[in-house]
Amino acid sequence: SGIAVGMATNIPPHNLVEVVDAAIHVIEEPECSIDDLLQIVKGPDFPTHGIIQGRNGIVSAYKTGRGIIRVRGRAEIETMEKGDRERIVIRELPFQVNKARLVEKIAELVRDKKLEGISDLRDESDRDGIRVVVELKKGTMGQVVLNTLYKNTQLQDTFGVILLALVNQQPRVLNLKEFLRYFVLFRKEVVTLRTEYDLKKAREKEHVLEGLKIALDNLDEVVKLIRNAQDPVSAREGLMSTFALSEVQAKAILEMRLQRLTGLERQKIVDELEEIRKKIEEYIYILANEEVKLKIIREELIEIKTKYSEKRRTEIAETDEGDLLIEDLIADEDTVVVYTRSGYIKRHSVDNYRAQRRGGKGIRGMDLKEEDVVEKLFIASTLSHLLVFTSLGKVHWLRVFAIPDASRIAKGKSIANLLNLQPGETIASILSVREFEEDKFVMVATERGIVKKTSLMAYSKPRQGGVIGLTIDDGDRLIGAELCDGESDILLATAKGFSIRFSEKEARPIGRTGRGVRGIRLKAEDLVVGAEIVHPGNMLLTVTSNGYGKRTQLEEYPVQGRGGLGVMTIRCNEKIGTVVGIQQVTESDELLVITSDGNIVRMKVNEISVIGRNTQGVRLVGTGESNQVVSVEKLVE
Repeated sequence: SGIAVGMATNIPPHNLVEVVDAAIHVIEEPECSIDDLLQIVKGPDFPTHGIIQGRNGIVSAYKTGRGIIRVRGRAEIETMEKGDRERIVIRELPFQVNKARLVEKIAELVRDKKLEGISDLRDESDRDGIRVVVELKKGTMGQVVLNTLYKNTQLQDTFGVILLALVNQQPRVLNLKEFLRYFVLFRKEVVTLRTEYDLKKAREKEHVLEGLKIALDNLDEVVKLIRNAQDPVSAREGLMSTFALSEVQAKAILEMRLQRLTGLERQKIVDELEEIRKKIEEYIYILANEEVKLKIIREELIEIKTKYSEKRRTEIAETDEGDLLIEDLIADEDTVVVYTRSGYIKRHSVDNYRAQRRGGKGIRGMDLKEEDVVEKLFIASTLSHLLVFTSLGKVHWLRVFAIPDASRIAKGKSIANLLNLQPGETIASILSVREFEEDKFVMVATERGIVKKTSLMAYSKPRQGGVIGLTIDDGDRLIGAELCDGESDILLATAKGFSIRFSEKEARPIGRTGRGVRGIRLKAEDLVVGAEIVHPGNMLLTVTSNGYGKRTQLEEYPVQGRGGLGVMTIRCNEKIGTVVGIQQVTESDELLVITSDGNIVRMKVNEISVIGRNTQGVRLVGTGESNQVVSVEKLVE
């Protein structure tokens, strides 16, 4: 950065690898666009790490030469040892932010009562890095305090980018492509001047070597002339007149050591002359060929990148809901999303679960408190949208890549830190959507047997506080949401082992705020536990709380009218327990069965027996008195 003649420039540091790759791209594709370069140069890369909030400021800076970039320090909310309080741990600061001044500012906010809920503030930084700890009082929400720190301290700061440079001695504000283009032109000028200098020196050396070669070719005459000369001046003049040499050549001959008169040294001079002439040809070729100059620049840039490359330090986070450019930086891959009854959510690789035979005890899927259980587990693309249906009938938006990527046994992060939930509002169902399409619908079902079909597009415009998804009766709650195309059948299953299959056309589309219609008539104390959109050719898997399950051909479920009692899908009793979930499966599918103690069993569907509706099934997983199956999810690879 700098100020001169009333004009300021403020260029942030960047990642060497990205800048070199962009410069090479400009060399190879001179007609490339700034959007092309934005795929290579992700944004500034500060030595102090930090997190850039959104890409709008970056795009503005690279396209216009000016932009405001908002940078946050990295802070994590941790649960303290006793489990009843939280603390904020600051590990990274924005660029050029002084740590001591930040701590002083936090203390000032606490002292002035502009920041409440803090019980202790200390700096635990050491040679391993920054660690500023803000301990919170019991009952204080860490995310609220952290948001206050972002707003009122330099834990969130801005960097005003001004890409101003001198071009032909004139100050100009440049965009990213212009900056790179002028850099390449500068490097071309450097290569040209350097090559011209090398050519000049090579020709001077060639001139000297030619003189030495003439002397060696006429050695006896040269020696005789020098011996007969009265002084060095007359010797030099004699050499110049006798052999048509320049003063430089004659001087070099007189300064030549006698050992160079040997046969070996003479050959070295001849070889050196031949080599220098080749270099002269090379230098002339470079100066005459623009493509060769660009090739040299490219090779030198690659050499610099190889020698000094470092990984990006500054993360670029997605915060602007209208800015989707960050998707270009996210790998499109399947991930396991896990949500617990206590409201913790995380994602991790599907490779963390190995396939086991039915009856296995499984591997630990999360580190849970005694009162917590895994409530929802599903597979989604990192680029998918999650429609989060809540107990209040609202629908919130969440991007899969915004969910923390944690280890298999980690607890995850409270979903309250990711969504704007009201007090008492809990998560009822989560639906993964890749694209919002006009001809798609969302079919939702409630515990009391109500179903509702709504256009998927009705959920495509999220709001900060969520939107109304459906109107729920008192005492009822949502138990499932599925995508459908308007032409399929719907299958509902109850805890006591009953099910009904009816045409989707019997449920006309209703707006987001509508109540829905009756899907199944329930017997006393029975509840709906599963809802599926029927896909022909699949089988229906039914799993019970005591670890029993079976596969049944979908053809055994007759299409009936909506609102009836349905037919039996599994014979429930004290031994097998009640139905906890259903899934449509094929022979090649695998399952993840979750138990209340946090264990997850992965098994192959083709190992589960195919039997009729009116049966109790076979044991799938081992359970105990205090451990029951709570959920089942299909894993497709």
